[in-house]
Amino acid sequence: MSDTPPDRLDGDPRSKFHDAAAFERGIGIRFNGKERADVEEYCVSEGWIRVPAGKARDRRGNPMTLKIKGEVLAYYRDAEPASKAEE
Repeated sequence: MSDTPPDRLDGDPRSKFHDAAAFERGIGIRFNGKERADVEEYCVSEGWIRVPAGKARDRRGNPMTLKIKGEVLAYYRDAEPASKAEE
């Protein structure tokens, strides 16, 4: 696995942009210079994130999200995956 996270990543396992290996490693998001922990989906090249809109849910029970545009920086929290560091 490389040291750069995917350009686009989604937390929903049904999405084609979901990558379980990246989530196991740990992804950090800085949006407009501030650390964000509530990001559901992001795209670095297009410059947007999706965040939940309060406690609102759609008819399928998924959180309603807002798409916010700005400067997105994605990074891995660990330099190496935890499973490889222990070996």
